[in-house]
Amino acid sequence: MSTTLPPSITRTLERFQAMDRETRMQALLSHAKKLEPLPERFAALDRAAFTVPECQTRVDLFPEVQPDGTMHYWADVNARQSPTVAAVLSITFSAVNDQPPEVALALPSDFVRTLMQSIGLGAREAGLSAMVRRIQRHAADAVTPLDEPK
Repeated sequence: MSTTLPPSITRTLERFQAMDRETRMQALLSHAKKLEPLPERFAALDRAAFTVPECQTRVDLFPEVQPDGTMHYWADVNARQSPTVAAVLSITFSAVNDQPPEVALALPSDFVRTLMQSIGLGAREAGLSAMVRRIQRHAADAVTPLDEPK
């Protein structure tokens, strides 16, 4: 397992690896239910800038830079129809929410592959990787002043 993963994700993955398949699926559903509901203030926004088109499931990711400079991410995804996507987001958000943008930027390039192998699901890597890259892009935007070229 990658040593650059945030500690909360490392602990979660270690727990998943110790479970049998049925218990793992129940834990996945439990994580999906932990995804925070989208605040009403995002309802009126144009979703085009927030949609992750690479994902087969409709996912909209909303980043917020908080007054202290930390980031908080919100997702609009139907957790009942796409529990794997919701669980991956919940697990990821548990590590990057309310943290400096550098925490998201430090997620390793093999993060999704490691996560999916640990929870016993090897498919759907492209869309899930796109979600993580989107989180990292928002984090990079948060640390780059608007007047500097990117």
